[in-house]
Amino acid sequence: MSSGDAPAAARRKVRLAIKDARSRKGDTQSQVAEAMEWSLSKVMRIESGEVTISANDLRPLLSHLGIRDREIVEDLIQAAKASKRQRKQWWDDRRYQDMLTPAMRQMISYEAEATVMLSFAPAVIPGWLQTEAYALAVNSGFVGDLTDAEIRTRAEIRTARRHALRDRDPRPKLFALFDESVLLRQYGGAEALGEALSAVSSAIAEGWISVRIHPLSSPYPPFGQFDLLYLSSEDNSHAVLYRESYTIDEIVDDSVRIARHREGWDRMWDASIGEVESARRIAAAAKAPAAADLWPADEGSSA
Repeated sequence: MSSGDAPAAARRKVRLAIKDARSRKGDTQSQVAEAMEWSLSKVMRIESGEVTISANDLRPLLSHLGIRDREIVEDLIQAAKASKRQRKQWWDDRRYQDMLTPAMRQMISYEAEATVMLSFAPAVIPGWLQTEAYALAVNSGFVGDLTDAEIRTRAEIRTARRHALRDRDPRPKLFALFDESVLLRQYGGAEALGEALSAVSSAIAEGWISVRIHPLSSPYPPFGQFDLLYLSSEDNSHAVLYRESYTIDEIVDDSVRIARHREGWDRMWDASIGEVESARRIAAAAKAPAAADLWPADEGSSA
């Protein structure tokens, strides 16, 4: 892997190796900071993935943590170098500096490298599929928790994410699963909902996403809103989980929690309305958003 790692994947590889080695050694982050004569915040930011670590810092740290196998050390050194090779990206723009949470920034960098992405949204269209008017309306619900500037910028960022994923070459495999209620919930009014659903319908028609509707009749309780991003193979060991709840978000690397979310996503996907019928219902809802009778009562359809 080493020198061929993409930057975000390489950074994740290094920070997980450091975190796992520290846990095996039984050291706290404070103990590592004291031993390395670093600040505690530096250790915390390296382990969280907020910052990269230089090869000169990594070598003595690995030695302190008990990683001395030459092949493993060199592999991690090459990964650390790869993590620093990333060119300035659109989300590095100065106007976004204080508007992105650390987890959101990491998620967007993973999104730019993911080969497969699975999303589930229980109440809104997934963030990376939202139009600006719809995203603005969704974020406006957090007045008091977010400033006007944060609300506007987060809406802009969601639109930028949609364009970035659409324009990637090669594109990742994108799968969106959202609750049936999403077709009826009028964030920003009927016009904003219609525009957002029309954009989803167009993306389906263009063939760059697969979408299913999780019906209200499903026996499976929906998980909260989350994205699973696979950075190489579609294996949980190469996946990261991004979760959102209200204005709080987090990146999860724990393999057990990732596997649990993937199992839940698969159950809901299999129990959902098939892609053809889901596409028809989304297109119908786009033309008549939140209408009482958008489709005939053929709930069992899985075309």
